[in-house]
Amino acid sequence: MHVTHVNLARGFRGGERQTEILIETLAAQPSSHVTQTLVCRQDSPMRQHLLDVKGLRFHSANHQLAGHYRLGDTQLVHAHDAKGVHWAYLHYRLTGTPYLITRRVDSPVKRKWFNQQCYSHASSRVALSHVIKRLLEANQWGDVNLIASAYSRLASSPEATRIFREDFANKFLVGHAGAVVDRHKGQRLLLQAAQKLERQAPDIQFIFLGDGEDAETLKAESSSLGNVSWMGFKNNIADYLAGLDVFAFPSRNEGLGSVLLDVMQLGIPVIATDVGGIPDIVQHEQTGLLIPDNDANALASSIMRLRDDAALQQQLVHGATERLDQYSPQSMTASYWHLYQTIVS
Repeated sequence: MHVTHVNLARGFRGGERQTEILIETLAAQPSSHVTQTLVCRQDSPMRQHLLDVKGLRFHSANHQLAGHYRLGDTQLVHAHDAKGVHWAYLHYRLTGTPYLITRRVDSPVKRKWFNQQCYSHASSRVALSHVIKRLLEANQWGDVNLIASAYSRLASSPEATRIFREDFANKFLVGHAGAVVDRHKGQRLLLQAAQKLERQAPDIQFIFLGDGEDAETLKAESSSLGNVSWMGFKNNIADYLAGLDVFAFPSRNEGLGSVLLDVMQLGIPVIATDVGGIPDIVQHEQTGLLIPDNDANALASSIMRLRDDAALQQQLVHGATERLDQYSPQSMTASYWHLYQTIVS
């Protein structure tokens, strides 16, 4: 079977990493007998990341109208982002090639005629979480499958993690990683918690990993806080995540929050907001702590609770680890492979 993946994103975020994980895991399974094409922008970071994947070729398309006639034969198109959905539908109209859609965000698809055409003509629609599944089903554009994201198999260097921890000796490290975009990831809530705890718990240090459009503004807003450290984007992020005591994820909206899976795989307890698809991963007091949206007081209280209760930390780590198998790359890929076979046959 030849599968064509389409991801026309300009940057590199969670959806692009999940696209890579699926491509890599499919290629590593000889029993699947699959070859693959990735349709992406000429400047996509995925090209460099996936250079060594066996049986994968790249095809350039900087927008939805490009690249259709030179693609070559393929049995199935898998759209991984919004522009990819439009590309897949147009390719279906031009060639009759069946396609499926993975929806990754927890906002309703606008009820426009073109969106209806794109979604209703897909052979399958896939949601990452229950909240996305409900939103898609409400449009009545066809059945929706639930296939969760996978953890990224991050590996940390114990030596690099040790060096990171040495810079914050005797500190309880509360970290966040993600695009620095407050309307999505809610970094201001974590800064408010840091302000509340600066005098009450001077041993707690807040670590921010990542970059984004709000980075400079939030740095300026927190410049007076001695318990906040902005560390920017890190290629080797696992070295830093593995050194945290707690991972705090106060997102305002989230399709699933796959970074939580990476943190759980590294054995770090998590605190996250009860929004979007996050409750699919974080069961309160079982795999992590859930807090209400936009509640800095609840966030600060949960941080203090974990700092003061090592047994609870271990309980949450153990509970998360027990459930990780259902979020493995192999589990995600097996679900997609079964869906591919069903569509093609």
